[in-house]
Amino acid sequence: MKTISVRIPWEEGLHMRPAAQIAKAALGFRSKIRLRFGSRVAEAGSILSLVILCATLNATIDIEASGDDEQDAIKAVAACFDARSPSGLDGL
Repeated sequence: MKTISVRIPWEEGLHMRPAAQIAKAALGFRSKIRLRFGSRVAEAGSILSLVILCATLNATIDIEASGDDEQDAIKAVAACFDARSPSGLDGL
């Protein structure tokens, strides 16, 4: 299992639009990908599950991936949290 920590870069926290980008990225991999925020755990492929984490601006969350393509999976999901990401979420 691979784990990486990231910070929430969006002023509104982890809301629907970035959750959709994260889910889209996660669904492209065979690995099981989860996000942890405190005691809450979300399946990365579920938009609703991600939003229910209620992660706010600058909160630190852990991304965990396990499976054959875990290294690539964790990198792809972590890239969604890059404030300079080309995903079109800049400034949200």
